[in-house]
Amino acid sequence: MHVPDGFINAPVSAAAGLVAAGAVAVGLRGARKELDERAAPLAGLVAAFIFAVQMLNFPVAAGTSGHLLGGALAAILVGPYTGVLVIAVVLLMQGVLFADGGLTALGVNITVMGAVTVLTAYGLFRGLVRVLPRTRRSVTVASFVAALVSVPAAAAAFTVMYAMGGTTDVPVGKVLTAMLGVHVLIGIGEAVITTATVGAVIAVRPDLVHGARGLTAPLKLRVGGELVDAPAAAPAPAGGPARPARTFWAAGLAASVVLAGFVSFYASASPDGLEKVAADQGIDRTVEEHAAAGSPLADYGVSGITDARLSGGLAGTLGVGATAVVGTGVLWAVRRRRAGTGAPAARESA
Repeated sequence: MHVPDGFINAPVSAAAGLVAAGAVAVGLRGARKELDERAAPLAGLVAAFIFAVQMLNFPVAAGTSGHLLGGALAAILVGPYTGVLVIAVVLLMQGVLFADGGLTALGVNITVMGAVTVLTAYGLFRGLVRVLPRTRRSVTVASFVAALVSVPAAAAAFTVMYAMGGTTDVPVGKVLTAMLGVHVLIGIGEAVITTATVGAVIAVRPDLVHGARGLTAPLKLRVGGELVDAPAAAPAPAGGPARPARTFWAAGLAASVVLAGFVSFYASASPDGLEKVAADQGIDRTVEEHAAAGSPLADYGVSGITDARLSGGLAGTLGVGATAVVGTGVLWAVRRRRAGTGAPAARESA
């Protein structure tokens, strides 16, 4: 659902840019509380993973594909404030390096794919977790529903922006019907990917999942015939994540490279939901050439390399690496700023 330049007029794009800037500012402030020694290393990895999975378009209908938006996944894994920052980093890297999503529409994309999906998904997720039994299965069920609803919510948000500043005269009702129809189907794919990923992380490192904290029952030991809580594990060293977390990070990065560098070659080549709706309804008549169209990585290929498999794989691998470096750098900077406020990390990391 990467909105290109030209779909939304300049005034509404500028207003969306202000909304996006405000969302990022709130995210920066709130992320200081979320980014403890467990979440900080994971956040950069989540950005790289979402970048990789967004390259894997899956078919949803005849001639139409979809891809992960990632707002629900990011919010559940690392928290809503950090989740907004993660999606903003991914969209920035895609727009600047790969000419995916317009640069003048960057505020639109961060608002629609970042703020709306994160707020919708995390609000619904927290509501479901409160009423469901406090188990890990409840987290995965809540993840499925939250991710599913977040995609049509983003489609509706785009339609609202189109109603306010669309550059074509296509009736808003037709746009809304078409967008919701295809993005409900895409939402099912989003929900499956989100649930599978959250479930996999919970299975190996439940302590790293922001949305699952506080749901793990304490280990019981039998002492003198009575069951008592086992002593809490020692906290990770203040100087950085424990070795198992580093191993998890390396494994996650390797999986992201495999997805972007190899599996992406087999992704659906059909236009995604927004592209299909835009072509069918005539919204794309006013699309403008991307300002970064001359980038050596534009359209997820490396210029000068004629072999499509090698070009796309190398571009995907470079994208994962760049997103991981930038995402980790930005989020560690936020973490260090938090540490500089004088609030001990251990005090807030529970």
